Amino acid sequence: MFTVEVRDHIMIAHSFRGAVFGPAQALHGATFVVDAAFISETLDSNGIVIDIGRAHDALKAMLTPLNYHNLDDVPEFKGRNTTTEFLAKHIYDGLANAARAGELGRPGRELKALRITLSESHVARAQYEAPLW
Repeated sequence: MFTVEVRDHIMIAHSFRGAVFGPAQALHGATFVVDAAFISETLDSNGIVIDIGRAHDALKAMLTPLNYHNLDDVPEFKGRNTTTEFLAKHIYDGLANAARAGELGRPGRELKALRITLSESHVARAQYEAPLW
């Protein structure tokens, strides 16, 4: 498998509901490094998995509505704990749509899977990976 990854970051605020979260139930901030890995069994005729510039632009577009926001106030997240795992799936969904639509410089059907990794720190991260088709 061939993989191309692009990276960006977001700075957010949020709180969690549930005793399992301890002090994170209170409003707190987080900075996530976000990696998006695009996976293909083959290279295209140009010798690439995807266009890195387009992939980075798509990632940035997906993250912009979250960056510097309190996720507790985002209407589509109402009633949800915006955990690292939840955010990884949310970002996957947006980038998967872009990949399937062929917005990354390659027909979407030629891509196999997408993996999103959110790193909270140097010791903790979460991922969501799934096939695109």
